Amino acid sequence: MVKHIILWQLKDELSEEEKQTVKAGIKEGLEGLAGKVPGLTEVHVQTQGLASSNADVMLDTTLVDEEALKGYAVHPEHVKVADSKVRPYTKTRVCMDFEI
Repeated sequence: MVKHIILWQLKDELSEEEKQTVKAGIKEGLEGLAGKVPGLTEVHVQTQGLASSNADVMLDTTLVDEEALKGYAVHPEHVKVADSKVRPYTKTRVCMDFEI
């Protein structure tokens, strides 16, 4: 099994109201990939960090293996969500992938 963890910071120019809307869209879009991407066994998006956090959104996914992770990265449904709901609104992205 492979974990794929992403942390994003949203763009500074977004208002607090816009940030809440963007976070909801990211959560809905990415969690909506469950059952659509082969090898993706779990997907969770956290948008309500504590004040001590320096990230706005966390993606926590589990995939069956590294090949499934590679497939996830280019899967059309994932790319559609990333291009429409994530990339236009984020300024930083940090990723860690590891075997469990």
